[in-house]
Amino acid sequence: MAHAELIELFFLLIINLLFLIKNIIMKKTVLFLSACSFIFLISCNSSGTNGSSSATDSTVAKTDTANVAADWKLGVQMWTFRMFPFADALDKVDSAGIKYIEAFWGQPLGAGLKDSFGIGMSDASKAKLKQLLQQKGIQIVAMGVISPRTRDEWKKAFDLAKEFGLSYITCEPKKDQYDYIDSLAGVYGIKLAIHDHPKPDMYWSPDSVLAAINGHSNIGACADIGHWARNGLNPVDCLKKLAGHVYGVHLKDIKKFGQVNSEDTVVGKGVIDIAAVLQQLKDQHFKGMLSIEHESNWYHSVPDVITTRELYDSLVSKLK
Repeated sequence: MAHAELIELFFLLIINLLFLIKNIIMKKTVLFLSACSFIFLISCNSSGTNGSSSATDSTVAKTDTANVAADWKLGVQMWTFRMFPFADALDKVDSAGIKYIEAFWGQPLGAGLKDSFGIGMSDASKAKLKQLLQQKGIQIVAMGVISPRTRDEWKKAFDLAKEFGLSYITCEPKKDQYDYIDSLAGVYGIKLAIHDHPKPDMYWSPDSVLAAINGHSNIGACADIGHWARNGLNPVDCLKKLAGHVYGVHLKDIKKFGQVNSEDTVVGKGVIDIAAVLQQLKDQHFKGMLSIEHESNWYHSVPDVITTRELYDSLVSKLK
C-alpha cells in the first residue's frame, strides 16, 4: 500500500474513532440528564402528592365533621323536665345551651296558661307558646311518645305537628293503623318514628319496628338506645338493623345492661358505648335529632344535661 493511502486510512480511523467517542458521550449525557429529570419529577410529584393528600384528607375530615354538625340536631326530650311546666322547662333547656326540643303530650304549659301541650290546646295557648319559643330561639322538632286511639286523634296530631313545623312524630301505633298513618304522613310531609320501650312493649326489638316499616315509606324509628340496653340488646347492632330508617334518637345511658328496670345515669357514665353509637349514626348518614332524655335526678338535672351536651360535642368532633 502506498504511503499516501496509509495516511488517508489513518485519518479515516481517527475520524471514525472521534465520531464513536462523540456518540458515547452524547448518549451518556442524555441518559444522565434523563435520570436527573426522572428523579426530579419523582421528588416533586412525591412531595406534591403527599402535601395535596394531606391537605385533602384534612379538608375532607373537617368537612365531614362539619356536615355531621349541620345534619344533626342535639335536643332535649321535654320528659327530662316533666316535673316542671313547659315554660319553666324551656328556661332549663335554654340554660343548658340547647335550642331544639321534643315535646310530650300532657305537660302543663305554665306562664299563666291553663292548657297542657297537646291536641287540646286553645288557639290562644298555641299563640303564647309560639311566642315563648321565639323569645328563647328554641324550636320544637318532634313530639311524643304518642299512641292515638282513633283516626280523628291522629289527624289532630298531624295538624298540631304541621302548625309547629315538626319534622317527625315519635309514636307507638297500633298495627291496624299503619296504612292510615303512613298515608297521613305522606300528605303532611311529616315522618313517623316508632319508639321502643322495655319488654313487654310490642316494639321492644328492632325486628318489630322493621315489620311496621315494611311497605310504609313514611314510617321509621326513634331509637331509644337506653331501652334497647335495658332489653339486653346492643344499641349499635340495633341501629345497624334499622340503617336508613332512623329519624330520631333518644340519647340516654343506664347503669345495668339487660335489666328492664335499670336506672338512668348521666350519658357516658353508664353501660352504653356512646362513641360507637354516634359513629354508627354517622356511618349510615343519619340526619335528624338526638334528644337527651335523662330520666333521673328529676329536679336538678340541668347540670347532667350540660354534661351530656359537652360529651356529645367532644365525641362528634372526633368522629372518623
